[in-house]
Amino acid sequence: MSDDSKEQPAKGTGAQPKGRAQKDTPPAKSAAAKKHARAQSGGVLRGLAAVDEVLRQPTVAALCERYPRALVVDAVRAVLDRLRREILEQKAEQAAGDLSAAMLAPWVEALLIAAVTPSLRRVINASGVVVHTNLGRSVLPVEALEAIVIAAASYSDLEFDLGAGERASRQDHVHDVLCTLTGAEDALVVNNNAAAVLLALAATSRGGDVLVSRGQLVEIGDSFRIPDILVESGAALVEVGTTNRTYLKDYERAWSERARAVLRVHTSNYRIVGFTSEPPVGELAQFAHEHGGVLVDNLGSGALADLDLFADEPSVGESIAAGADVVTFSGDKLLGGPQAGIAVGSAAAIGAMRRHPLARAVRIDKLDLAALDALLRLYLDPARAIERIPTLAMLAAPEDALQARAARLRDALTGVGASAEQKALCLAADDVAILASVARAGAGALPITEVPSIAVAVAPPGGDAEGLAARLRRGEPGVVGRVHEDHVLFDMRTVRDDEVAELAACVLVAIG
Repeated sequence: MSDDSKEQPAKGTGAQPKGRAQKDTPPAKSAAAKKHARAQSGGVLRGLAAVDEVLRQPTVAALCERYPRALVVDAVRAVLDRLRREILEQKAEQAAGDLSAAMLAPWVEALLIAAVTPSLRRVINASGVVVHTNLGRSVLPVEALEAIVIAAASYSDLEFDLGAGERASRQDHVHDVLCTLTGAEDALVVNNNAAAVLLALAATSRGGDVLVSRGQLVEIGDSFRIPDILVESGAALVEVGTTNRTYLKDYERAWSERARAVLRVHTSNYRIVGFTSEPPVGELAQFAHEHGGVLVDNLGSGALADLDLFADEPSVGESIAAGADVVTFSGDKLLGGPQAGIAVGSAAAIGAMRRHPLARAVRIDKLDLAALDALLRLYLDPARAIERIPTLAMLAAPEDALQARAARLRDALTGVGASAEQKALCLAADDVAILASVARAGAGALPITEVPSIAVAVAPPGGDAEGLAARLRRGEPGVVGRVHEDHVLFDMRTVRDDEVAELAACVLVAIG
């Protein structure tokens, strides 16, 4: 018999093994202990103020003049319900006197303020991730913000032809500029790229098969997968090739009378390196057309700017020129705009998407459309686009500009040029350093591309970097940096020039 078997209880006896199990198992509370705990909770509950008592407090009565009375009553009840629950769960150890109406009044006011304050808060992104999905992806250019204000603050010609005096399509606002920028015959925009892919497959392949390379069956994000999109489109997935190598002959063997399309998916959020192979987009388009099908090319990030960083990103224009029937990409990734799904391609394929019933369900909102329209106009002047679109400007910023920005932040944190009184509130010079860093494009784009950057590293007094990072996130505005080896790093590639002084103030407040 092994040593392990000696620790097992005898069958049918209910005996407990000796040693480890007995040591780890907490003893059950005795009936007397449970009775005492219930009695203690009951005593605390009797000291909990009633709703009417709290409402009669002068500060709470004043709240009824600032907010609807029903909202104040709900806040009082919410505070009392939470305290009552915590007392019963023995999480609250307050004495009866601590649960008076006067003590509860500030909690009620805090809850009301939280209830009427918009939840979305401004954040200074010092993480070095330019298109940070969790922080809202791309920051919009001023031109897009102005367009949003106009569209939101007044009526507009969203779906109205002012010249003819009759109904028009909201797609008209971006159709021509998209065709100009990409060389496509037709264009359509919806609310995100997943919707664009779904609509393209539903319009061209419903009831048939769609051929996809195994190496391209990606998860786009938030557990949203290409096979799931195919199922929802009404088309059936046919996998071809292998994870790392797929040839044109694989598509030829898999094609059947049920096949309707080839779907090419750019693996924008990961890379397969080493022994790899896949047919060029032109060969796939020719193959699909010879067999009476279409090629849908999902590029994901949709880079239109001519940046060195984008050299390995597939070109929308080249895909169109190679014969792709539908090319889809996002508006809020490397394009630098609002959330949108953009589809460009042949008149036949895009027209089928436009006429499909699903197009109404996934149509773009007027504010996003206004922002996208203004953004695309900037791309008509490539140099101006890189200068004016924040996503492109951040990615293209030279290191000497980042170095200068870092020096400004360091000086503000250490009180360079400040009075003696102000300097007393600043950090010691030894606690702040400028060092080389690595930024990222983000949002699943350019997954293996390291963007050289500059960061300011702060060593908090006491060495609690995690605590400082947490206080910065809870500040106003919130600040998101990176924690590395007992330092908090602030990457200058994602901190704008006009945010440096404010960032320094946030850090000093969080430390002070």
